[in-house]
Amino acid sequence: MGAILELQGVSMSFGGLKAVDSLTFDVRENEIVSIIGPNGSGKTTTFNVISGLYEPDSGDILLKGESVAGLRPDQVHDKGISRTFQSLRLFSNMSVLDNVLVGMHSVTDAGLIASMLRLPKVRREEAAMRAKAREILEMFPGRFSGPRQQQPAFSLSYANRRRLEIARALASEPALLLLDEPVAGMNPMESREVMEQIKVLRDKGYTILMIEHDMHVVEGVSDRVIAMDHGVKIAEGTYTEVANDPQVVEAYLGKRAAEATA
Repeated sequence: MGAILELQGVSMSFGGLKAVDSLTFDVRENEIVSIIGPNGSGKTTTFNVISGLYEPDSGDILLKGESVAGLRPDQVHDKGISRTFQSLRLFSNMSVLDNVLVGMHSVTDAGLIASMLRLPKVRREEAAMRAKAREILEMFPGRFSGPRQQQPAFSLSYANRRRLEIARALASEPALLLLDEPVAGMNPMESREVMEQIKVLRDKGYTILMIEHDMHVVEGVSDRVIAMDHGVKIAEGTYTEVANDPQVVEAYLGKRAAEATA
């Protein structure tokens, strides 16, 4: 399988603080890769650099072999990278269905004039988009069926709002899906359900890069795990390999505790 995403020596600093330091890794097609690390390790900065919120100081970011480093977030999105955020960013007063439709703006063909005139082409495209949005929502069985698609997003449970944000990210048919702590704030049962849903997405052909603190989820879905600490990659491999790496244990528990468990 070829690499969908490649980070090549990416660095990012804020003042004198190096948040990401010469980071290199790849994500291959139809793979789930999880980034783990303690708070302040550079995980979110890495996502922000990949998605265009920050421009890296050095290094390159390739999506299917094409550099996207330094592009605006909307340009990165149009190239094929879609993401969720640690804090929910839904349109609360819009319906469930309309939230997914918003995510399709980058894959529409109709121009401004055609849309204003409501030409037949526009109506056909809108019908196709609605059908596609419903198809995406049906990937979350029992959560957004029938009349629930017309409910405003604010009326959903927290876990379903999380699911809706993933559905909206899928709407642009991304080459790479970035999931930023997809089970944050969920109870164990909800976390397991979302974990299973993420595996279903991989089975449907999606490529996923994920930040997650819940190690049960990381273990349950990851093909590979990358551990970071102070902006540096300190380990990469299977979940078992990374979880037992002495540098990873030290990063999470501290040097004395790591020595005590050795």
